[in-house]
Amino acid sequence: MAIIQCNFFSKSLARTVPIQVVLPTDKMVFPGQPQPPEKPFKTLYLLHGIFGNYTDWVAGTRLQAWAQNRDLCVVMPSGDNSFYVDNVKSGNLYSTFIGQELVDFTRKSFPLSRKREDTFIGGLSMGGFGATVNGLRFHETFSHIVALSAAYIIDTIPVNYKEYTDNLFTNRGYVEAIFGDPDKVKGGDFDYDVLAKRAADAGDRPRVFIACGTEDQLIHPSREFRDRLKALDYDVTWQEGPGGHDWDFWDEYILKALEWLPLGQSVQGISSGNVGV
Repeated sequence: MAIIQCNFFSKSLARTVPIQVVLPTDKMVFPGQPQPPEKPFKTLYLLHGIFGNYTDWVAGTRLQAWAQNRDLCVVMPSGDNSFYVDNVKSGNLYSTFIGQELVDFTRKSFPLSRKREDTFIGGLSMGGFGATVNGLRFHETFSHIVALSAAYIIDTIPVNYKEYTDNLFTNRGYVEAIFGDPDKVKGGDFDYDVLAKRAADAGDRPRVFIACGTEDQLIHPSREFRDRLKALDYDVTWQEGPGGHDWDFWDEYILKALEWLPLGQSVQGISSGNVGV
């Protein structure tokens, strides 16, 4: 399994940005097992949560081995604390970066499929929000969305972000820097309900996998969003189980999400952790 770290200049963000790519081009299998197919890779664009960066998923889960087994390319960008939305005023166009520029760059740079049915987006917490929003906004690009412990906080922003404080999770200034006026986030361009309705009206609904731990305070908005998607005739797979907002849960459920994605048979590759002796 090749792990590639690279930097490239992003026009959407007006700076050089890092990404990490898990790419199974070097996969070797045991004698008698089917050889990996020589064709463009299916791709999962995977987003980290708040306070994280592009290294989080490989550091916190067993994603590397699972992606290799499934001949899946995983692209992991850094989203800072942006919620992966565009802010024209600040010049940080994270949504455009994720949904267009990153896809274009990686497709030009690596042997990736350009087919919608082979292109997926996912994330945890803030990244689950970003995956949902951008998967719906760019529904012509992404066929499947994975949202783990997603921060579906649109409804609570006007209540929780009233004052200018030094606490990121209650600071009105933080929300203003990301979304603009907190009282106008609901119904705006990055409201996942608005975007779900638009994609449904276009007749181009991605399939959606939503999972959350039963001890996670985000489970209630996740259940509510699941129900609203189903009311719009989305194909939604819902899973919940014991767990909180932590890597133990995400390690378990990213595997369940990979099993849900249309990736075909899993074939274990030879590696230092699996030498067959």
